Amino acid sequence: MGKGAIEDAPSSAALERLIYRLRGRRVMLDADLARLYGVATKRFNEAFRRNHDRFPADFAFQLTAQELSHLRSQFATSSSQDHESTKESGPVVRSHGGRRYLPWAFTEHGALMVATVLNSPKAVAMSVYVVRAFVQMRDRLAANLAFAKRIAEIDRTLLEHDSALRDIYRKLLPLLDPPPDPPRRHIGFHDRTGIPESGE
Repeated sequence: MGKGAIEDAPSSAALERLIYRLRGRRVMLDADLARLYGVATKRFNEAFRRNHDRFPADFAFQLTAQELSHLRSQFATSSSQDHESTKESGPVVRSHGGRRYLPWAFTEHGALMVATVLNSPKAVAMSVYVVRAFVQMRDRLAANLAFAKRIAEIDRTLLEHDSALRDIYRKLLPLLDPPPDPPRRHIGFHDRTGIPESGE
């Protein structure tokens, strides 16, 4: 195991379950980061507040009541119930009920910055896994986006070809009709003038 590695470090999949999309950004909540970094949420936020000037808006922001309510509905759990964490599955989201203030959300850069502020060996080591989870999620989303774009291009090409084929079909359609019947020859003698001769 490499330097700074943690034996019970959660998997990337477990960490990605703690990453949410808020205000167009991928973020982790303060309580989840505190647990990962091995400190109480209160101590985590105290350190954050003391160094607030290191956290511009693209590093950290406080949730609104509506955003927290939306997240709680995603958690599908009551404010009094916690989910257990296991070594196999890694940490999972716990309820954020009972707090006197709205939680803070930290972007990838904010999660790394708060680890340096805490300055504990576990926080610094764990921040590597957290950042990797953000990067892997971003790479996967970019790959999915590229794949979706390619599918859209294929669909557009097929539609263009389909339109061209329909045009060709419309032009060929008359050729598929049976040829008209040839003119019939009339029986009997007809004057070229078209006036029948008298019967004298």
